Amino acid sequence: MEYIVEKIGMSRTITVPSKPVTLLRVLDAKVCEVNEGVAIVAYNSGKKMNKSIEGQQKKYSISSEFNRFVTLEVANSEAGDLDFTPLAEAKVVKATFNTKGRGFTGAMKRWNFSGGPAAHGHRFGRLTGSIGQKEWPGRVMKGKKMPGQYGNTQNSVKNEILSFDAENKIVAVVGSVSGANGSLGRIKVAR
Repeated sequence: MEYIVEKIGMSRTITVPSKPVTLLRVLDAKVCEVNEGVAIVAYNSGKKMNKSIEGQQKKYSISSEFNRFVTLEVANSEAGDLDFTPLAEAKVVKATFNTKGRGFTGAMKRWNFSGGPAAHGHRFGRLTGSIGQKEWPGRVMKGKKMPGQYGNTQNSVKNEILSFDAENKIVAVVGSVSGANGSLGRIKVAR
């Protein structure tokens, strides 16, 4: 069973020893259509609106606040509100988020290269260094660690559920999940 969640932030328990926890808020969602356990689910995110979204809202007769559609594995057998009972019984979830995007970065930041000497007379600095060999093979090998886009990639991690507040729909998971506070992701019940 999968759910769309928003990362609230990190905290810790007041037990001894304390545990680091990440708080995730499960978004309100409407199940529009169910087909063999996989459903089209609508949720609210931002103010985006266009004719195709309006058409979907009219087709499934849902309110205009639900403006995003996604396919998820659900426990529901028919359309309506999303069923939270599997989440209340779950012990471990798989959280999938996009990592923080860091833009176009150099080799030192992206790959933890040490760089060259910074003393007088050196021009190495923060450069990548050598990227190839000689006339043979005469090319740069595929997968070479070089500057480029760093971050903003999908990352999944399994976390143990510490508690689930059904009233406020807040899940506390042990450990960290990727992404910035306020970013949207999905959690899947692992067991």
